[in-house]
Amino acid sequence: MPVHDLNMPSHPTNITMSGLTPAAVEIEDDAWVWGQIKAEARLDAESEPALASYLYSTILSHSSLPRSLSFHLGNKLCSSTLLSTLLYDLFLNTFSSDQSIRSATVADLRAARQRDPACTSFSHCLLNYKGFLAIQAHRVAHRLWVQNRKPIALALHSRIADVFAVDIHPAARIGKGVLLDHATGVVIGETAVVGNNVSILHHVTLGGTGKMGGDRHPKIGDGVLIGAGATVLGNVKIGEGAKIGAGSVVLIDVPPRTTAVGNPARLVGGKEQPNVHEDVPGESMDHTSFISQWSDYII
Repeated sequence: MPVHDLNMPSHPTNITMSGLTPAAVEIEDDAWVWGQIKAEARLDAESEPALASYLYSTILSHSSLPRSLSFHLGNKLCSSTLLSTLLYDLFLNTFSSDQSIRSATVADLRAARQRDPACTSFSHCLLNYKGFLAIQAHRVAHRLWVQNRKPIALALHSRIADVFAVDIHPAARIGKGVLLDHATGVVIGETAVVGNNVSILHHVTLGGTGKMGGDRHPKIGDGVLIGAGATVLGNVKIGEGAKIGAGSVVLIDVPPRTTAVGNPARLVGGKEQPNVHEDVPGESMDHTSFISQWSDYII
């Protein structure tokens, strides 16, 4: 039976867990997702014997999600001079010592599974989604940067860009529940901040405006959706729940729960009274509903 035909049980975060602290709930949720990943991998190994050895080495032989992810990232990002064993230890030490990173990993897995109809299972995301893998490796690079281990953080950043075609400066701060959909060509600058439950499509740039130093990159609020090929430049704020249309160039702040479209971008409904939506675009992945309200849209 294909994994996506499985009747998955309800996950524990949908159930009130009386008496458990938030940290305990996170640990319970982590364990549930890991259980699902192993069950999916077993079914895939049975249905596709050619992958059995691969699935055993990357998932089934490991006792936890951090160990599996560390092994997989180590093999993906290693080179002739940056050994997989060194990277495995680096990743595992970071994941094992920081519950917030482990919880963010699970939130990112859930984001891909829930928002991307092409994501047929958690294990598929873990093994094959380069946007997911790039973010997890970035989380480790960011922690190393904060610890002032900048040379190795930058070395890891370089390997992430080489292997996944995703360029996130290790100083950039990324929230949880983040989806890099397709991910190719995503660039996120040094002082950028990306909130929780944000979805970003391929070839998006969160960049600066020139040679100016200091705080010079965009700040992306929670629940934002940024369409393919969009460019946001400078220390501008994209408000909570806003939507940036594909191919747009944004140079000024975008208010919460509004839609900015075009080059240069302008607000749907006008600057004075922009249309405000109620949904959370970063979760709904609604890219085109604004078109009916854009009066001069012409084919």
